[in-house]
Amino acid sequence: MNKEQTFTIFGGTGDLTFRKLIPALYNMAAAGNEQLNGRIVVIGRRDYTSESYRKLAGEWVEKFARLTYREEIYDKLAERIVYYRMDFTDEDEYRGLDAFYTEIGARAHIFYFAVAPRFFGTIVQGLKSVHGAGSGKVVIEKPFGENLLAAEELNVRMEAFFGPDHIYRIDHYLGKEMVRNIQTIRFANPIFSNIWDAGHIECIQISALEEVGVETRGGYYDHSGALKDMMQNHLFQILTIVAMERPEGPGVEEMHREQMKVLKALCMPEAAAGSMVLGQYGGYRKEQAVDENSATETYAALRLFVENDRWGGMPFYIRTGKKLRKREMQVAVVFKSPVPGVPQNILNIKIQPTEGVYLQFNIKRPGEADEIIQAKMDFCQSCSYINQMNTPEAYERLLGACIRGERSWFSQWDQIETSWKYVDAIREQYVSGSLPVYSYEPGTAGPKEADEMLRQHGHAWFD
Repeated sequence: MNKEQTFTIFGGTGDLTFRKLIPALYNMAAAGNEQLNGRIVVIGRRDYTSESYRKLAGEWVEKFARLTYREEIYDKLAERIVYYRMDFTDEDEYRGLDAFYTEIGARAHIFYFAVAPRFFGTIVQGLKSVHGAGSGKVVIEKPFGENLLAAEELNVRMEAFFGPDHIYRIDHYLGKEMVRNIQTIRFANPIFSNIWDAGHIECIQISALEEVGVETRGGYYDHSGALKDMMQNHLFQILTIVAMERPEGPGVEEMHREQMKVLKALCMPEAAAGSMVLGQYGGYRKEQAVDENSATETYAALRLFVENDRWGGMPFYIRTGKKLRKREMQVAVVFKSPVPGVPQNILNIKIQPTEGVYLQFNIKRPGEADEIIQAKMDFCQSCSYINQMNTPEAYERLLGACIRGERSWFSQWDQIETSWKYVDAIREQYVSGSLPVYSYEPGTAGPKEADEMLRQHGHAWFD
């Protein structure tokens, strides 16, 4: 591994850089996991000097870093941060960037596109003027394109320049501790691995709920919505990890192959009615940069089936939404009841804000009566201060993996393409069926129609 990789951030003055990327680099340095010893080039349009940018970034690190802010550690990191002012939409300015790289002796490159996806192609075109850029690595954020056609066109351009093995499509949910723990819970525990199938499980529910609304992201979100923003990337990725077979080996190809089998086995419903509910929170149309007549969904719930030998006939319920009554991300595995009237066992893998595992099972109530009651075991991993300090955040993990060239926990193009096709097709069913975007009040559980969708099939959301 080249220890002098130059890490360049396009969009260096945005929230992602200040809240996540620079704090992640600090955490890596503070934890002794620093693998990036080259320059950190921050590109933005604002009128900063390197010195003024370092000071500003330090304030964000102090506020958002996982590990305690220590001035001597940050100062050492800041020595390598260089601010380069340019308009990255102006192709002519990339010749100046090329000269700057030559001046600082930049060799191996990692480019991070911390900008809206509509700029990805523009930056790739500009980098053609930079010597050695095409042999570097590039990290891009979701959404990977604004629709399937745009995603396909973007992918062709990026693979032609960087090559498919040098593109790291970051999905920060895949770096979360409990998402990565799903495989261990499944495969390292016979009590689960031996009954992880439709014969023993009644349904699996994947939920990503938020208390906040669109905040300052109204312009982006109104052209995206819950399906594109969360469903076809984050939640479908988690679905594949929950449902896939055990990979034959630890490599990227083995895991990728099993994830793709799940996506290809997703069954398209005959009609969206009864399989999909979209909602919009009250007041959304008054948010900044949102169309006053917008029909964009801020809530989505799907009923899906993976038609293979393991999961045939068992529903997966997936939901996500904004302005709900709580912030929570979890995977709830609801096991079948052994006999009528006996409560179901439930395994709940809690991803955020609390990290841990909850298990609900049955025991006999103490005494003479043969009454069954529920016992609950609740392991809170994130409640331990030591665990908090020793657990890297998602961006730390994924940046480190990119630096090392490890691609297992990054989204692959065929996964993205298959997810896009499915979501586009089911949304088209919804629209062509003239199904409404239901209104729901902020601070509630979402549209009541989503609850009704489960009740029709004898289920209820696990809360």
